[in-house]
Amino acid sequence: MMNFVQAPSMKDRVRIKKVETLSDDWYVLKKTTFDLQRSDGTWQQQSRETYDRGNGATILLYNLERRTVVLTRQFRFPAFVNGHPGLLIETAAGLLDKASPEERIKAEVEEETGYRVDRVRKIFEAFMSPGSVTEKLYFFLAEYDNGSKVTAGGGNFVEGEDIEVLELSIEDAMAAIERGEIADGKTIMLLQYAFIHVFSERGRTI
Repeated sequence: MMNFVQAPSMKDRVRIKKVETLSDDWYVLKKTTFDLQRSDGTWQQQSRETYDRGNGATILLYNLERRTVVLTRQFRFPAFVNGHPGLLIETAAGLLDKASPEERIKAEVEEETGYRVDRVRKIFEAFMSPGSVTEKLYFFLAEYDNGSKVTAGGGNFVEGEDIEVLELSIEDAMAAIERGEIADGKTIMLLQYAFIHVFSERGRTI
């Protein structure tokens, strides 16, 4: 039986035929035509569009003693046009550009929330929308306390950010997921991880 965790590479089963750039404005949208060798050995021509915006990082700040987490709330136009009221509750996040995930997320969390953290812990990496978006996210946790607050936060005005900083109990945050008030994927993943592995008695013994 094949070990699905260590699946074989697809490198020799993909032959790129043609790459077209459809848009190169903010980020890059490409259409690629390629031949793919299917599992039965036959080759099939396929075409896919990929949106390349680089990789990113996200972080959940938590205070174990007070059982609280720090989140943000900001307007997200793509969610708005898809029927959401528009203001999404999220963990702090940002694109890496040329920085390491650790360096970038430390700067991003301070810019968005006003909290400065010296130590961050990477917990996993994930592709959030692999059917069309190339971006891989690096997920982090970090502890904070009252002394960690160095600015008001709020994000980068020039980039159009208008970010509200929220501090919630982990219980309230989990209840907000159930009520649909927290609907951002990366945020749900980090909150559930922290609830199981940080805030629960069982999790702290793992």
